[in-house]
Amino acid sequence: MGGDDGFVERFRAGDERALRAAYERFGPAVFHLAVRSVGSVTDAEDVTQAVFVAAWLGREGFDPERGSMLGWLLGIARRKVVDQIRASARDGRIAEEVRRLAGGARDGAGDAPPERIVDRLVLADEMARLPGEQRRVLELAFYDDLTHPQIAALTGLPLGTVKSHLRRGMARLRSRWEVDGAAFGARAAGTPGAR
Repeated sequence: MGGDDGFVERFRAGDERALRAAYERFGPAVFHLAVRSVGSVTDAEDVTQAVFVAAWLGREGFDPERGSMLGWLLGIARRKVVDQIRASARDGRIAEEVRRLAGGARDGAGDAPPERIVDRLVLADEMARLPGEQRRVLELAFYDDLTHPQIAALTGLPLGTVKSHLRRGMARLRSRWEVDGAAFGARAAGTPGAR
């Protein structure tokens, strides 16, 4: 860092004054990258804070021989931006599911018991965590009610890959369901026609 004798060494050694100096110097650049990427000042502030927390916790991994501290921090920032975008997308899908469920109840489409709404939210959250291609295959199978060959034709994936995505995705959803303590077996037993 320019003419700052020992700044990097102090930072890596855990000197909080060096962290404060790094935040003062590089925080605006990290924030600028974050706000351009996520579009929300609040989310960009969260990203900036997460970057400096991650940098502080991983400070021994910074190698000045490999690049500048700013470059290192911006690399961390890019990863944190991706995390923030994924979290926002997942939250948006969950919020949309809540609105859909609430709208259905208001329209008289049926009063879903609270545990069913919670189950759907858990499912929506876990679906959001699946890899993109696997999630898309599950959505086409269960929300659009497409057959395996139809999914293969629509996505361009081989039929075997479609079946593998469905099998692995369902195994992961089932595992999460059981880990969360949901009474999956009891409810499923009452609905023999359920997939």
